[in-house]
Amino acid sequence: MTWGLAATAAAALTAVAGCTVWRIDEAKQLARASEPFQSRPATERASLLVIGDSTAVGTGASSPAASVAGLIGKSHNGLRIDNRAADGARYADFVRQLRDVQGKYDAVLVLGGGNDVIRMTNEDALRASIFEVADLAKQHAPAVILMPPGNVGNAPFFYAPVSWLMDKRSQTLHALVSQAAQRTDATYVNMYLKREDDPFAQRPQELHARDGLHPSDAGYRLWYSSLQQQGRLDRLLARPLG
Repeated sequence: MTWGLAATAAAALTAVAGCTVWRIDEAKQLARASEPFQSRPATERASLLVIGDSTAVGTGASSPAASVAGLIGKSHNGLRIDNRAADGARYADFVRQLRDVQGKYDAVLVLGGGNDVIRMTNEDALRASIFEVADLAKQHAPAVILMPPGNVGNAPFFYAPVSWLMDKRSQTLHALVSQAAQRTDATYVNMYLKREDDPFAQRPQELHARDGLHPSDAGYRLWYSSLQQQGRLDRLLARPLG
């Protein structure tokens, strides 16, 4: 199936089986209320640039401090965090976020990609954007972490058969990000899991926000745990003053 046909099929399936109006409204409300976490410590020990979409902003969290960026800031005293993420952004937008940045950082965290899954970004265009993001991020920091969302098909926002399509596209996103990480020596955080292994599928009410799409506070804590375990963020940011 071509991506064009997939987009048409997804639109039709969504109308009858997928994203209900009330969930869409909930997602919009959460996005309007979201604000990216940033930190400007008096004594700076290290610096982190955050690039991405609503999940990098922390949409669905009860406060910016409960987002992934907020949890990073809480755990790292003296860490300056510049967060350029925006709700609704795709990888092509991540490119623009990075191009607008001046200066160097100790690490760059690229968190997102779900909008490319849901909004049916063409695979070739997505590959080009992901590779460009990885290249640009390396220009800003010696350490780059690429962290796509988990399996979008497991979110309560979607019902079968749309969820099956979202699962397939999530696999594609993760494969492309993994390739880009290998090519640029970046760190890839793999949060893709099949439904039977995914805590977000097993505990949907606990780990999702009220829109059934974004993580809740507990969901973001799980994401942060994956970042700590796979991304080795503590080691990347540990350095002496100056």
